[in-house]
Amino acid sequence: MNTTIDTDILVLGGGPGGYTAAFRAADILAGTGKKVTIVDRGQTLGGVCLNVGCIPSKSLLTLAETIEQARGAAKYGLSFGEPAIDLGRVRAQRDSVVGTLTKGLEFLAKRRKVEVIRGEGAFSSSSTLEVKTAEGRLGLRFGQCIIAAGSRPVEIPGFPHGDSRVWNSTDALRLDSIPKRLFILGGGIIGLEMATVYSAFGSEITIVEMMDHLVPPADADLAEVLQRKYKRSGWRVFLNAKVTAMRAEEGGIRVSWGEAEELFDAALISVGRRTNADLIGLEKAGLEADGRGRIPVDECMRTKVPNIFAIGDIVSGPQLAHKAAHEGRVAAEVACGRASAFVALAIPSVAYTSPELAWTGLTEKEAKEKGIEYILGSFPWKASGRSLSMGNIEGFTKALFDARTKRIIGAAIVGPHAGELIAEATLAIEMGADMEDIGRSIHPHPTLSETLGLAAEAANGTITDL
Repeated sequence: MNTTIDTDILVLGGGPGGYTAAFRAADILAGTGKKVTIVDRGQTLGGVCLNVGCIPSKSLLTLAETIEQARGAAKYGLSFGEPAIDLGRVRAQRDSVVGTLTKGLEFLAKRRKVEVIRGEGAFSSSSTLEVKTAEGRLGLRFGQCIIAAGSRPVEIPGFPHGDSRVWNSTDALRLDSIPKRLFILGGGIIGLEMATVYSAFGSEITIVEMMDHLVPPADADLAEVLQRKYKRSGWRVFLNAKVTAMRAEEGGIRVSWGEAEELFDAALISVGRRTNADLIGLEKAGLEADGRGRIPVDECMRTKVPNIFAIGDIVSGPQLAHKAAHEGRVAAEVACGRASAFVALAIPSVAYTSPELAWTGLTEKEAKEKGIEYILGSFPWKASGRSLSMGNIEGFTKALFDARTKRIIGAAIVGPHAGELIAEATLAIEMGADMEDIGRSIHPHPTLSETLGLAAEAANGTITDL
């Protein structure tokens, strides 16, 4: 090592969980003279989510939604011409959004006196980290460490990942071109969001999913709404299907599944993400990951090595930015000597598809697997005045209530703005609200938000709107 420096709290990874942990620790330690350091391999803070994930994808999805709304307005007497898509300007707008947010993070780090070191970090012991930077190697001695090293796309052995026409999610978000025929392996959130973007921009979409419905973590009835929409849009969706071969040819990417074999202009592989646990020298710190690459932690996010914590994609649970951020706060508070624990009753998930799909708490499938008796309340959006006025006749809101206590234990929404609406249900679960609490809370009318109240009324047997 060329140089060795000391820090009190080291955060390995600068994504949503990492920078949240560092900033929280810096706020707690302000004025004490103690030092907080982030080691991150990226050129800017924010990790995958901000730089090549959830933020740029939402920028593109907003444009896709605008195109779809313009096309759908014709049936109401408002016609527009087909969109002229300037990919250069689209990319510039996407980059502008990302740039604004990353600059904001750099500013927040500077104001909090959090040192940011650019480089690839790996443990050399349970109290030291070696960082490979552009200038050479740097040693760090730390008192406490929070691992927030994140994840990367899964690659399938034998597939031509080195070909520029075979994409992962990062490649798809570059938007270098619009393929005429786009193949997508995986019907999860990432695959469907990218399908939504490229379909709006003119690609013909083919999706192969090995499970029996799209977005497998969600209940099948939500996915059915998406599948009906995709069929009307001309997408081809193959369920219970497995890709057996993929090879690069001069004319495109040839894909085989079931009895089919076809040539595509590009193929997006979105079959999940693997953690970066194998890249950070865990064994030298006295740690090891499980078979899924996850580091075991307790409710304080502490590993079996007392001065090392782990958060985000690299620990158990859904790989979501908002989960990582909350875990980061807990880890930082405990590392700074405060009492804190991660005991979330509900972690919302959102697919920013068209229509959006969101769920929180227990799904029906999970409730049945756990043997929990529940009461289901559901409200169809074809009975919602606000939904109909938006030109939407599909979708629904459903809520699950414990049959004994009548408290809400889960909720799901499929329809426009589902991602915004699911927050109320998440808060209701955390606060222990029951069906009467939700049903008797006055929701504004006509809104989409009132559908949760109406679903609670349906469960309670007091609904008058159905």
